[in-house]
Amino acid sequence: MLFRSTGLGKTELKGHIVGVERQHNCLIMQIQVFEPVNWRIRAGLSLKDLAMLLKAILKLSTISFILVPTHWFKRAEHPGDF
Repeated sequence: MLFRSTGLGKTELKGHIVGVERQHNCLIMQIQVFEPVNWRIRAGLSLKDLAMLLKAILKLSTISFILVPTHWFKRAEHPGDF
């Protein structure tokens, strides 16, 4: 995964999800950033956030991205300025 923040200027962070756990009425997603710094980022997802995520996943463009087998084995291209 790639991350960018307006607070970090053009700095791009690389990391991956290392865990998701329920805590009260939220899901806590833990992300390990490994480049250019070593950070552990946590994000609390509410039901409203999860509904938006599910809505995005159920879009035809997202489903086709997931289901096309040629995408499974390709290395992800950099998305450019995002």
